[in-house]
Amino acid sequence: MSQNLPPNLERGIAYLKNELKTLPNQPGVYRMLNDKGAVLYVGKARNLVRRVTNYTQPNRLSNRILRMVSETEKLEVIVTKSEIEALLLESNLIKKMQPRYNILLRDDKSLPQILLTADHAFGQLTKHRGRKTRKGDYFGPFASAGSVNRTVTDLARAFMLRTCSDSIFSSRTRPCLQYQIKRCSGPCVGLVSQADYAKQMSQARRFLNGDSADIQREYAQRMHAAADILDFETAAIWRNRIRALTGIQANQDINIPNVLDADIIAIARSGERSCIQIFFIRGGSNYGNRSYFLTHLADTPADEIISAFIGQFYEDKEPPADIFLSDLPQDTDLLTEALSRTAGRRLRLQCPERGARRKVTAMAVKNAEEALARHLANASSQKRLLGELAAALGLPHPPERIEIYDNSHIQGKHAVGGMVVAGPEGFQKAAYRRFNIKDEGKFATQKGDDFAMMRQVMHRRFSRALKEDPDRISGNWPDLLLIDGGLGQLSSVHDVLDELSVPDLQVVAISKGPDRHAGREQFHIRGRPSFTLPPDSAAMHFLQRLRDEAHRYAIGTHRNKRAKAEFTNPLDAVPGIGPKRKKALLAHFGSARAVAAAGLTDLQAVDGISKKFAQQIYDWFYSGGQ
Repeated sequence: MSQNLPPNLERGIAYLKNELKTLPNQPGVYRMLNDKGAVLYVGKARNLVRRVTNYTQPNRLSNRILRMVSETEKLEVIVTKSEIEALLLESNLIKKMQPRYNILLRDDKSLPQILLTADHAFGQLTKHRGRKTRKGDYFGPFASAGSVNRTVTDLARAFMLRTCSDSIFSSRTRPCLQYQIKRCSGPCVGLVSQADYAKQMSQARRFLNGDSADIQREYAQRMHAAADILDFETAAIWRNRIRALTGIQANQDINIPNVLDADIIAIARSGERSCIQIFFIRGGSNYGNRSYFLTHLADTPADEIISAFIGQFYEDKEPPADIFLSDLPQDTDLLTEALSRTAGRRLRLQCPERGARRKVTAMAVKNAEEALARHLANASSQKRLLGELAAALGLPHPPERIEIYDNSHIQGKHAVGGMVVAGPEGFQKAAYRRFNIKDEGKFATQKGDDFAMMRQVMHRRFSRALKEDPDRISGNWPDLLLIDGGLGQLSSVHDVLDELSVPDLQVVAISKGPDRHAGREQFHIRGRPSFTLPPDSAAMHFLQRLRDEAHRYAIGTHRNKRAKAEFTNPLDAVPGIGPKRKKALLAHFGSARAVAAAGLTDLQAVDGISKKFAQQIYDWFYSGGQ
């Protein structure tokens, strides 16, 4: 064999040839593992024997696959009933295991949707992420949380629907601000009947399903009728609701006749990087677009890339009736059948050749090309910054993964630790982590002890990393730790790393300079004198940006935790209390704080509160029950 071939290729081929003796001539999924048990590749096959045989013929394999075969120490197979089942299982395993040699869709967090609930007499209008576990109607997906929030606000204004949670709804005794600003009809206090509210919910469903013209026509008629009888206040209300509907439909630059629900998927490529651009059309409206960036070999065909994307993207998402593509994927018929089975209805994958559908697909291609160009420019700039950072800090090579840590609290209350991650492609927000600081058990710390908090965060982060990936092969180990703090924080971090026997991690602490002046930061590395960098250097600005992002994230998580604690109704924690009892207590005392301060006799005087339950409430607040 050629000297350029991987050294263990013959051994890998010999192993696979031996495995062929016991493989069935049936469809299924195969996994290739290395000597450490890590999954290298997951693939599907119509016939397992024929597919695996291909890996024993090196003259037909790319360099990437040759390397994979040379690393293969074990082959595992799962036999399926059909090739469609194999395809579905393959997509599931790729997303779960993230094999190194597969084309991976890494940025695949759940997309937000709008939910109109159906498990309450007065349904809620809300934003939703994740699995559809709650009864109701789901609309989406939307490309961003911001677009969902704006749409929910406009829908509430147009249809006067409540957006509050069921617990807040059950505890209201008077209308809230949403009612005062004409965004809710006040069902919590009986200002609208259940039948009229159900009509409002029905109109919202019709609008989101694409029946917008009839609803706007109806609203216009009501506005004109009110104006004709000189009821200008009512006419203004209907005018504002029409404006809210118009706001939802604004900027709809994509219009495909006779198509209500569709995804438009386009690909742009440059070397080893691709951008997949996807537009979401629901109810005839554009719900936004999103870019996904994939890494692969330069000679990987576009149909293979799109096939990998579609399989992984729709693995946990419901596909629409139509999917328009710039390039048809591999095994188009098989993918169509698999997605139709997942959706429970027939759908189409097609590459439009003319008309409006071709026009919007071409527009998606242009968006993909522009997004890829920006991404590559940012990556090039980031790579240069990492090189300058390595030179400034004396690192042996530019870091591939930087973890930046900061803690946030107010006098020790609601303390959290924040970890943000940066690398060659910028901030990796999917890798950010929050650590709720524990003040009991093995992590007991005095409130406000920043050094102890940092030790706790480090211990939790790296004890788990050692447990899950002791050989550091996952790519989730940092090359550089950047700590927001001074010598005390630096010492705390090294104490933990020495204790866990991982002293080789490079740690840099960054503290504000004299008068806490930005641009005069001090940097601290164990075994070296503290130093600073020129205030106008690119490395200094980069380090400031990393530190500021960690600071922003830690403060944001702290504020969310504090707000959640402060706005939680204390009555919710009382065992055995339900909506009716809670409402009775609030109606009698006026607030949860007054209930907590009430005497036993006062509690017994509330309608619906028995002596036994009054004693239970009293004990909860006064005898340490909480």
